[in-house]
Amino acid sequence: MLVIEALERLGVPCMVVGSLSAAAYGLQRTTQDADMVAGLRCGDGPRLASELGTDFYIDAEVAEEAVARGSSFSVIYLPAVFKVDIFALSARSYGQEAFARRQRMPFAIDPSRSAFVQSPEDVILSKLRWYRQGGEVSDQQWGDVLGVLKLQAGRLDMEYLRRWAAEEKVLDLLERAVQQAS
Repeated sequence: MLVIEALERLGVPCMVVGSLSAAAYGLQRTTQDADMVAGLRCGDGPRLASELGTDFYIDAEVAEEAVARGSSFSVIYLPAVFKVDIFALSARSYGQEAFARRQRMPFAIDPSRSAFVQSPEDVILSKLRWYRQGGEVSDQQWGDVLGVLKLQAGRLDMEYLRRWAAEEKVLDLLERAVQQAS
């Protein structure tokens, strides 16, 4: 929450991705960190470090390099030793469309606060990509996909899912997951 709020104070658009976004639409599970996508620009690394303050470890130089490369960097909340990985918003058309489709949702632990979370379709697509990139062995990634498919059945934009799954070369995995989730 604190990292999201800092980014929003800086005017940096962001969204929660990864296992936390999967839990928003699917089955709850524990996680060791949080993942986010943020529309960071050059100069935002030092600004974010300053905004977060001393309760956080962030290497502003590493953050700046990650923004310039379009990669990721980590922020660590020291009191809880909790890591947040921040990924630069992709310039690819899928990354841009997925970011545009993000949805504001209340926090489960404090419904008076909220954050943008990737759509359930984009949770499925990103988890399928990570599953494929990881050699199709991660029970966690596959379980997240099945959980979202089962709990969001009848509410998913299957045309969008199939279009981007074909583009991202995971259509075979999507079809297998849909079959298994039924």
